[in-house]
Amino acid sequence: MPSRHSRLDLQPCQIVYLECEGDRLYAETIQIIESRQLAWVRPLLLTEDPPTDSNFPPQPIIWYDLRQQADLVWPLTLFQPALDTEVIPLLVQLNSPNADIKRSSLATQQLRSFIERHWQIYHSHFQTLDRPQFILD
Repeated sequence: MPSRHSRLDLQPCQIVYLECEGDRLYAETIQIIESRQLAWVRPLLLTEDPPTDSNFPPQPIIWYDLRQQADLVWPLTLFQPALDTEVIPLLVQLNSPNADIKRSSLATQQLRSFIERHWQIYHSHFQTLDRPQFILD
C-alpha cells in the first residue's frame, strides 16, 4: 500500500516511482500541486518484473525508455521516493548504448497499460480525476 507523503517529502527534480504488481514506473518530479495533492511528473523508465516460475530459469527484468512520453499528473500519496542506490544504476543503464532497453512504440503501450492497471487498483486515491491524466508536450 502506498504511503502518505506530504508536500515536504517530495521535491521538484526528485526521482520517484509508482509500483504496481511488481512493475515500477520511475519518473522525475516536475512540480508538486499542493492545493490538489497531485504531482506532475515526467516518466523516465518502466521496469517489468517477469513472473517467476520454478520450472523455468529466471527471466531478466524488461526495461522501457519513457523519456519521450507525455508527462503525468497523479496523486501525490501514491509516489514513493526512489533511493539513490537504486536510481543511479538505472540511469546509467538508461543511457548505455549497449543496454537492452525498449525504445519503440511498445514503450508507449506498456506505459498506458501500467497507468491503467495502477488507476484501477488505486482509484480511491483520485479525488477529481475520472481517468489517468497525461500532459502532452
